[in-house]
Amino acid sequence: MLLKFYDDHNSYEALQSVADLLNDGGTFIFPTDGRYAIGCHALKTHAVEAVCRLKGVNPMKNRLSIICYDLSSISEFTRMDNDIFKLVKKNVPGPFTFILPGTNKLPKIFMGRKEVGIRMPNNPIIMDITQHLEAPVLTASLPVPDDEEDEYYTNPELIDEMFGNMVDLVIDGGTGRNIESTIVDCTQRPPVVTRQGAGILKY
Repeated sequence: MLLKFYDDHNSYEALQSVADLLNDGGTFIFPTDGRYAIGCHALKTHAVEAVCRLKGVNPMKNRLSIICYDLSSISEFTRMDNDIFKLVKKNVPGPFTFILPGTNKLPKIFMGRKEVGIRMPNNPIIMDITQHLEAPVLTASLPVPDDEEDEYYTNPELIDEMFGNMVDLVIDGGTGRNIESTIVDCTQRPPVVTRQGAGILKY
């Protein structure tokens, strides 16, 4: 199902319908500040397992990432010292994935790698959904085959055509950008940019 969302003025009913779906363990595809992503309620283990099956990854061997709606939420699910907190605060919301040690507030499925990726995309649609849900959202790249066009990462109608029968909902937030987030490994000192993407890190 393809559902149109806007950068602002989405109704309470529309946000609640997505939250209800995620609370029931549903999966969805949504816009970010780069490519569209696939995800679910990050604290629903069966839903996380379903996304991992769609991706063809083993969650115990592959690091998972979540979207948090504010710094307080990030602090709940990760361990940060004061310097790392300041670094994250200076760069969110934005196109970054910060790798941080996870806490036991995350389900055991996240603990295979001991760390978790944290995102706060500069996209009002997914941030409104995450805030309304009052829980983190699992986020993962779309499993687009290598021989397919880039539009399958950015065009919601083509994304729905390819993946609509694999997930419960595709959110149409307009055309995305075919660029990935910058990955910052904060488990190292000093933090290291392991993938340069859209974000330019401010220190």
